[in-house]
Amino acid sequence: HVQLVQSGGGLVQPGGSLRLSCAASRSILDLDFMTWNRRPPGKEREVVATMTSGGLTTYVDSVKGRFTISRDNAKNTLYLQMDNLRPEDTAAYFCHAHFEGGEYWGQGTRVTVSS
Repeated sequence: HVQLVQSGGGLVQPGGSLRLSCAASRSILDLDFMTWNRRPPGKEREVVATMTSGGLTTYVDSVKGRFTISRDNAKNTLYLQMDNLRPEDTAAYFCHAHFEGGEYWGQGTRVTVSS
């Protein structure tokens, strides 16, 4: 079992930055992979970024060059640094972990990009 607790998010102007955090209840190196997902208002959820246990990362095209997924192994925490934010990045963001065949989710945090 894994518990994921998110922090960060909020209201930011276009072009601004935010960092989301996701603290895991166990070593994130034990996890198969972790992802950041988002669900924009009225739209389907999408995977924004993925990091494997080995540290490989992938991004959805719309955030490449603007978002960075990273982790602090000592703190068992996954991050999503979001730069040059756009109004279309407005969404509820969720961290997710896959571990021993199970799927685990953070509580979600809202990001609003608006002037």
